[in-house]
Amino acid sequence: MNFWPFDGWCPDASRSVIAEVYPRLWNNEYPREGRTGDQHDAYSVARWMRETDAADMLRRQFQPQLKPDELTQAQLEGWILGLA
Repeated sequence: MNFWPFDGWCPDASRSVIAEVYPRLWNNEYPREGRTGDQHDAYSVARWMRETDAADMLRRQFQPQLKPDELTQAQLEGWILGLA
């Protein structure tokens, strides 16, 4: 299990990852289709991750383009997966 980014920015592909996400980044991109708000949040995150992975771009999301001091602070305080 990898707690991202606390256990490192580049999790091993063979390990499960726990990361903070902000569904609002993606939930307006997909039709709600009768889901509750919580259901749609979960759906939106899962669909974004699937689409991003299919485009071979998911690994890049685990390595945000931050300045060295920002990386140090984020490793201590955390970061939201999907923020550039």
